[in-house]
Amino acid sequence: MQIHNNTLIAECSAYDFKEMLERKKVKSWLKSVSAFANTDGGSLFYGVNDDGVIVGLENPQADADFISEMIKARLDPVPEVQLIPIEHEGHTLLEVKVKAGTLTPYYYYQDGTRTAYVRVGNESVECNSQQLLSLVLKGTHMTWDSLPTQVDASKHSFIILANTFREQTHQEWNDKYLESFGLVTPDGKLTNAGLLFVDNCTVFQSRIFCTRWTGLYKDDAISSVEHRANLVLLLKYGMDFIKNYTMSGWVKMPNYRLNLPDYSDRAIFEGLVNHLIHRDYTVMGGEVHIDIYDDRVELVSPGAMLDGTQIQDRDIYKVPSMRRNPVIADVFTQLDYMEKRGSGLRKMRELTEKLPNFQQGKEPQYQTEATSFYTTFYNLNWGENGRIPVEEVANRVNSTLEKYPVNEEGSEKKYPVNGNSTLEKYPVNRNINKPVGRTAQRIIDMVISNPMITREKMADELGISLDGVKKQIKNLRERGILTHEGSDKSGYWRIIVNPQTEQ
Repeated sequence: MQIHNNTLIAECSAYDFKEMLERKKVKSWLKSVSAFANTDGGSLFYGVNDDGVIVGLENPQADADFISEMIKARLDPVPEVQLIPIEHEGHTLLEVKVKAGTLTPYYYYQDGTRTAYVRVGNESVECNSQQLLSLVLKGTHMTWDSLPTQVDASKHSFIILANTFREQTHQEWNDKYLESFGLVTPDGKLTNAGLLFVDNCTVFQSRIFCTRWTGLYKDDAISSVEHRANLVLLLKYGMDFIKNYTMSGWVKMPNYRLNLPDYSDRAIFEGLVNHLIHRDYTVMGGEVHIDIYDDRVELVSPGAMLDGTQIQDRDIYKVPSMRRNPVIADVFTQLDYMEKRGSGLRKMRELTEKLPNFQQGKEPQYQTEATSFYTTFYNLNWGENGRIPVEEVANRVNSTLEKYPVNEEGSEKKYPVNGNSTLEKYPVNRNINKPVGRTAQRIIDMVISNPMITREKMADELGISLDGVKKQIKNLRERGILTHEGSDKSGYWRIIVNPQTEQ
């Protein structure tokens, strides 16, 4: 909060201005106290008009006493509030600072009715049923996915989850994990999260709707399918649908093939995981939607930001990790589908930017509305006039569709490099002009598809030893084709398209 030229400058989502204290219509301001307490806190400033101009109060002490009395009489439970007088150029304002509460929901009480409010943008609005349920869970320090049901776990199986765990982690499954993961209670009942992971999941809202639209808008559909299953299968079905209806071009490099996919598979995978984990499962009739257009893929799920903010107004590199469904998130972490730290939004952008045909302005975009979260991935091979010819894409990545002739100069002379380049760090060997082998080409394809892939995962998919993978990688790095940024566990692989630009 700042004062400039007798004007109070404040963020509208966290502050309300009141020119005077309304004593007959106390609901007009008490609902803001309820909303601040139920959301992230905030302040009401009395003695400030709607334009932020300071006009002052005639009797701030009497106003403070009345505010304190009404909060105690009309709000239940009573939120933590500070009354702070502020003197400025002969005017006295009063700040009513409301702390974000832990005993939610905070109700406004009048004539036998109780109403809870939340903050949406610069307004205090009445809670809907889903918001009220979320506040009740928050006040009891519970989450929807951790709540126990009356369903006996012994009547259900987790074969799909167990097999996926073995495949992803290379560890043996133990049924004791069901309780430690929070899927089964100590007395043998399924939690809500457990219901979402059983083989025969019957949770109505555990669904995805997949549609490939004709053109750029929702008009005619080329294909449309609905899946209702447990979360492990929903992730698989969603990714299969996206891969079936997106494309990947390629271009011939001097000694290998360079794939030019429409999208980063791994970035979309991260996005779909994000929507399955963080969606609001209390919304009956809600589901995750996958909409594929010519120029973009959109993922939509019920549930806005947990803290009530708009993601489009936030710096995604500074958004803290807040999990609506921590049990579901932990299971996906155990399956190695996501990391524990909240880096999903950032990672989607970084993965997209690693693609050789990436262009500025085509980063994934995020948007929230009142009850929905949107993630949009843009087709990197699509322009204003439709699909970009592969020749143009090739030119953009400093390549060509023609086969490069092998000559005596070698690539080191054809592509001059500076002293800090990868080619100098890894000396050129005599086989630099020879085409890469089949295994090396598969490694290149894997890296483009998933720059986060580990050497161990490469070995699994290739069916060769880890030492064999390391040998192939060493050769690709010596030839100036492949490089790595960051640590082995959290870094990214990258294909060097043009050695001239490698610094």
